Amino acid sequence: MSADGIWNCKINSPMGTQEGKMTLVTDGETLSGKMEGPQGTQEFDGGSVAGGNLSWKMEMTSPMPMTLEVSASVDGDEISGNIKLGAFGDASFTGTRE
Repeated sequence: MSADGIWNCKINSPMGTQEGKMTLVTDGETLSGKMEGPQGTQEFDGGSVAGGNLSWKMEMTSPMPMTLEVSASVDGDEISGNIKLGAFGDASFTGTRE
């Protein structure tokens, strides 16, 4: 199942529900892309793909520097997963492909 595409996501963060757009690009078992939302745009590369399971890290700079660790699974045109927010705990997210 390909994860490629643009995904409209809802993130259940400690600051409430945040909406964003995630672009994912796979190349074999490698994943790159970007996340666009209220906190700006964070690009990433060096992620991994194993079947329908994805994982990657993003370096957020605003509103404060933090490494986000993302794990997700794709099922058709739906994606869901978890984001580790450093000292701020976890945030679950869901999304649908455009």
